[in-house]
Amino acid sequence: MSVPARTASRQARRQELQLEALADAALRFRSQTPVIAAWGRRLARVLDSGGRLLACGNGGSAAEAQHLTAELVGRFERDRRPFAAIPLHGDTSAVTAIGNDYGAETVFARQVRAHGRRGDVLICLSTSGRSGNVVAAAEQARRLGVTAWAITGPGPNPLAAACDDAITVDAVSAATVQEIHLAAIHLLCGVVDETLGVRG
Repeated sequence: MSVPARTASRQARRQELQLEALADAALRFRSQTPVIAAWGRRLARVLDSGGRLLACGNGGSAAEAQHLTAELVGRFERDRRPFAAIPLHGDTSAVTAIGNDYGAETVFARQVRAHGRRGDVLICLSTSGRSGNVVAAAEQARRLGVTAWAITGPGPNPLAAACDDAITVDAVSAATVQEIHLAAIHLLCGVVDETLGVRG
């Protein structure tokens, strides 16, 4: 076998293993669906009554947080009214000013203090569950009476412990964890819409 052929064969096998890991993680994650359903029903009530969702994370988890808020401000699968949902990393001026003046650990917590109201919900995303600025946001939320939920990688971890409830993903690869996080977000949005009676 030529060198290019061997390289292609190794790449194909790596891709197969990656998909197998994703499938295995998804099957294990099925046990978390009752929690997602409970969260979705609660979040639907909060949003429908004029409350808001705050979401935070770093890097890929920031992208997941923004994906979630976009589904709520825009729409998921069917048309409905927009809901108040804020990705805390999205205001770059606030993030950089807070980081510069108060330190990186406070960039989300200070925004939770500014935007969060008792009864609102904060969703914290972290593949490791150890992001200090996300843990600080959860701690601030709980001080304010904002419900804090974590979506993380394998537990136990500090973020899960800092929140009112947590969904953990049992996977070794951070990429696989993030892929399951996206599925969790879509499941959550589906429950919100179903609870509110959204139909096509």
